[in-house]
Amino acid sequence: MYDRHCSTLHRISISLLHCGLCSLFFAGLPVTAEDVVQPDSFETTIAPLLIQRCIECHNNQETSGGLNLTTAQGLLTGGDSGPSLIAGNPTQSNLLQRVLDRETPPEKKGQLQALPDKEIKLLREWIAGGASWPKDRSLDLFEKTTSVHAGRDWWSLQPVKRPKTPQVNRVDWVNNPIDAFILARLEKNNYEPAPVAEKLVLIRRLYFDVIGLPPSKEVIDAFLADQSSDAYEKRVDKLLASPQFGERWARYWLDLVRFAETSGYERDQVKPGVWKYRDWVVESLNNDKPYDRFVMEQLAGDELPDRSEKTIIATGFLRLGTWNDEPNDPQEYQYERLEDMVHVTSSAFLGMTVKCARCHDHKFDPIEQKDYYRMATAFWAGFISPGSGKQLGGPDAEQLGYDVFGWTDRSREPAPLHLLIKGEPKHPGEIIEPAQLSMITNLKQTVLPPEEGSATTQRRFQLAQWITNPENPLTARILVNRLWQNHFGYGLVRTPNNFGFTGDQPTHPELLDWLAGELVQGGWKTKRLHKMILMSQTYQQASIHPRHQEYSDRDFENRMLWRFHRRRLDSDALRDAMSAVSGNLDLKSGGPSFKPSIVPAALEGLSKKGNAWTASAIEEQNRRSIYIFTQRSLLVPLMTVFDFPDTTLPCGKRNSTTVAPQALALMNNSFVHLQSTALAARVTKQAGDSPTEQVQVAWQLTLGRLPSVTESKNSIRHIKTQTRHFSADNITTDSAQQLALTSLCHVLLNSNEFIYID
Repeated sequence: MYDRHCSTLHRISISLLHCGLCSLFFAGLPVTAEDVVQPDSFETTIAPLLIQRCIECHNNQETSGGLNLTTAQGLLTGGDSGPSLIAGNPTQSNLLQRVLDRETPPEKKGQLQALPDKEIKLLREWIAGGASWPKDRSLDLFEKTTSVHAGRDWWSLQPVKRPKTPQVNRVDWVNNPIDAFILARLEKNNYEPAPVAEKLVLIRRLYFDVIGLPPSKEVIDAFLADQSSDAYEKRVDKLLASPQFGERWARYWLDLVRFAETSGYERDQVKPGVWKYRDWVVESLNNDKPYDRFVMEQLAGDELPDRSEKTIIATGFLRLGTWNDEPNDPQEYQYERLEDMVHVTSSAFLGMTVKCARCHDHKFDPIEQKDYYRMATAFWAGFISPGSGKQLGGPDAEQLGYDVFGWTDRSREPAPLHLLIKGEPKHPGEIIEPAQLSMITNLKQTVLPPEEGSATTQRRFQLAQWITNPENPLTARILVNRLWQNHFGYGLVRTPNNFGFTGDQPTHPELLDWLAGELVQGGWKTKRLHKMILMSQTYQQASIHPRHQEYSDRDFENRMLWRFHRRRLDSDALRDAMSAVSGNLDLKSGGPSFKPSIVPAALEGLSKKGNAWTASAIEEQNRRSIYIFTQRSLLVPLMTVFDFPDTTLPCGKRNSTTVAPQALALMNNSFVHLQSTALAARVTKQAGDSPTEQVQVAWQLTLGRLPSVTESKNSIRHIKTQTRHFSADNITTDSAQQLALTSLCHVLLNSNEFIYID
């Protein structure tokens, strides 16, 4: 009986009113014998159509109107309104009048309403031919990619297959395989790469990129004078070995993991010792810690066989989010914190928005609602309810074994975690057993129970193993894309935290996979990839092309990398660069953070403005920006105006805006004025009182070059004019000239050439 029904479906529920499928059946298009869909075409015509249009609302979990369209039996059974369709004769249905009266499909924002005639015809043909359905066939919303969502066949979920290095015509331009992949696409589209950047441009680019600081005059002079073939490579090696490398590149990771040192909300309590996590990141990058170990320590440093104080510090990754000790609904807030952990883990390591599946199956990516809770089970055992008196919602020193800000499980046998119906804590559904995400089909999803004697569930350890499995197609792709982005300004995939359906497609997919394969084969070490990128001709291109306008008309976003992207310094590098050229920069590394001075006006509106911020000693304020105390309720204004990110969510790429407050901040901010004054004093110390010499030295210290004749004349005129201006206020000549020089230095620190790198 069942087989007969599979080949000829007799009835379909009136519940088709709830989706766009019904309009396909009853548009009244004529069907001829030649048009009838044959049974073997189900997989190529009907299955994709049903997956794309219907089963999001009519599936095993969500049976809108009681109708399940994923199986033949579901179609046979119908829905709440009973039978409504006769197979073999689609026009004999009481639904037809409803469709003609436009009672269906219902209005739904953002969804396709009027379906194409071609799809209407396919469904009518299928029904007219007997509505055949292969035996035991069950449709799955995520089995295939459609025009509206990704399936498990989505490109980023497929195994990394390292391609061969392509053949190119201009072999002389190729320094390493990176160049071959870039040049192959340029040649295919009849583009020529830009020439090599000038040495001065290149050394400034290299220093800001690798260590986030400008090269000194001595470094520039030595590099320009070095005519050896390995002059550039020697600088690359030196910078990658510099302790400032980790400080620069740790900033990108801290953005990604929503690092801050306070809890947020009204009280915004300090998280004691969380700065140690920042120092752990810096040290890990400087030591070139393999990325798989880097991931493992952050997710499960307490569960490692060689656990130590540092690996426990690494688990602070899980506690970096906000913390409310007085939520309106403690139970609901616990699930919000759980969502934060799922989100930061999936975004940082996998580049997928798993948190979107808390309430329902993901709308665009092959992530089931169950998958969200499967990942959440890894963190469930460590939860401490708000208001319990525990240390900011996490374990205390006794539970951790060390007096650090870390994470561990409260029990090896936690309470079961229920799937929440529509994400509501007050509506628990089925119990979810621990497992890995089902979207990656080539990896095992099983999570084993803890080993005998283990104090924890070991679920986080197994999650970390799954993430760092060399066969996981996302992990290596995500990381190499982040490295590429922070060297070039844009990733090969320009949505670094979203490799899903709504994200960007890779501009060079073969290069992305080649780099991912290189990372894994190289033992997950990253410095070798940094060097490969820095040594490539692609990286060393000028930012201006001889055929710039022509190429821009064809590829305005420079997606083919026919030139280098010109970039503005971010807030950290800009502040550090000012301190460096003024001579004030203190390169002391590590330890507790400092609080820079903030003008009283910035404290207005705070509930406790009297004691909201106490600046550190002035000598402490000369340290690098990565060591600024990050208080969620009061971020430093100079940093935020230059797009310092929100610390409540993972930030894979900072915004880069150009707005009027930035110019006003550079002109008026007290920190900028302090650096201008210090820079002027440094210039005077080296150049004496001669305006001509002062201009020469000021240009070299700030921009790394001598001024042109015109620039020199204008600068000298500026000093003389400003000297007369200040002298008119009864200021002594010496003081007036120093103030005038300070004014010139301030102009240079505001210049585009100082703020941008080519």
